[in-house]
Amino acid sequence: MIFEPTPLTGSYTITLTPFSDERGWFARTWCREEFRQIGQTKDWVQINHSFTAHAGAIRGMHYQLPPFAEIKMVRCIAGAVFDVMVDLRKGSPSFLQWFGTELSAENKKMIYIPEGFAHGFQTLAPNSELIYHHSEYFTPAAERAIPYDDPGLAIKWPLAPTDISERDRLHPALNNGFAGI
Repeated sequence: MIFEPTPLTGSYTITLTPFSDERGWFARTWCREEFRQIGQTKDWVQINHSFTAHAGAIRGMHYQLPPFAEIKMVRCIAGAVFDVMVDLRKGSPSFLQWFGTELSAENKKMIYIPEGFAHGFQTLAPNSELIYHHSEYFTPAAERAIPYDDPGLAIKWPLAPTDISERDRLHPALNNGFAGI
């Protein structure tokens, strides 16, 4: 695996380094020792799988409040997505900045999202599937979200948004007094 820091402090894109032969390929997606080198010491407690049928659909931007803030590692295993994270950490040098990158079955990239970040994605291809590793259990009382189109963040989605859940359309925008989590 190749870990490349993003412009957001503590986050990484991860490129798999597959071994290929006439049968296909094999790649490691998790190694405790390699992840310790970037400061990952928490265990994964949940692994989730999402499927989105239509290109242009947006899911997000979700996060959990402490003490249930979670680290996420996301990989696209079918189709392609534009994966986005927003740094919401109080005092972070990259506070309220966002970063997006394409994850696809073809490019075999993953993204590592630290605690205190909102996360979402837009599908770039129909029938896209993601695998998410989480360091905390889903805790509905701690769940929060910001709108995908929050004017203060100005995320540049690559496609015109198509499918968005009613729940994701109704999240309140961050206001000027938001000090972080």
